[in-house]
Amino acid sequence: MKKILFTQRANTPHWVGDGFPARSIFSYHDIAKDISPFLLMDYLGPAEFPPSRSSHRRGVGEHPHRGFETVTIIYSGEVAHRDSSGGGGVIRAGDVQWMTAGSGLVHEEFHGKEISEKGGELHGVQIWVNLPKEHKMTKPKYQAIKKENIPVIQLPDGAGNVRVIAGDFNGTKGPASTFTSINMWDIDLKAGRLVEFKVPADQTAVVFVAHGPVSINEGQFIEDAEIAVLEKENDTFTLKSTQDAKLMFLGGATINEPISGYGPFVMNTPAEIAEALKDYESGKMGVLEKLEGSE
Repeated sequence: MKKILFTQRANTPHWVGDGFPARSIFSYHDIAKDISPFLLMDYLGPAEFPPSRSSHRRGVGEHPHRGFETVTIIYSGEVAHRDSSGGGGVIRAGDVQWMTAGSGLVHEEFHGKEISEKGGELHGVQIWVNLPKEHKMTKPKYQAIKKENIPVIQLPDGAGNVRVIAGDFNGTKGPASTFTSINMWDIDLKAGRLVEFKVPADQTAVVFVAHGPVSINEGQFIEDAEIAVLEKENDTFTLKSTQDAKLMFLGGATINEPISGYGPFVMNTPAEIAEALKDYESGKMGVLEKLEGSE
């Protein structure tokens, strides 16, 4: 069985714009070198919002990215996205947005029309995935992955299910197109059930618990808003929940390259960060046209 190397959690939320209360589970400033290719995870909510004023949308306005990909998974609520490469749309409960910033773009993320008008719960997670040096300046692209296009695999004995967002689970492949080998599974586990998972022995392996608690290898319990980083040796681990649980598995091939990050840019060297700042300030990453009726 794969042993737990360490755990990490976030207790203090911060606001991203005025629409996303987030807890940063990890970032490229702390453990990114240990869990490559993953750079950052923000756990969003769960939070209840009243209706917005008709002239105001909650969210975060135009901002840049370069050198990596953002993956947003929505459990409840809806998020509207728009970027300077032409990507965009609304993702709702069960949907996934996979945005490749690559050489650079600007984008915005706001509450969707329905949650803005009626209010409601927003709950989800955003993960930043690193790009290897050879792809950091790739052309930006946007993948809108709808709930109905994500395969759902039932676990043995009614123990729950796995939604395969990226990679492979027991021979079923996920719809996301990735630049490196990545497994990203959205897991629902029923109370009291024990499930064994098999993953590549030479890759990063991380278990994130949105709500639980969940025991790993019938030992240490992982609580809400917490990750467990597993060793690369061995290829199996078990999960057991004491109540119905929502969790994720993040796995992937290590990118053995330097990480130089500054805010929304993640490159390999400080010089490349300086170049990214210059390109953004000069407008080379594009701009978003102002929408009618927005503040």
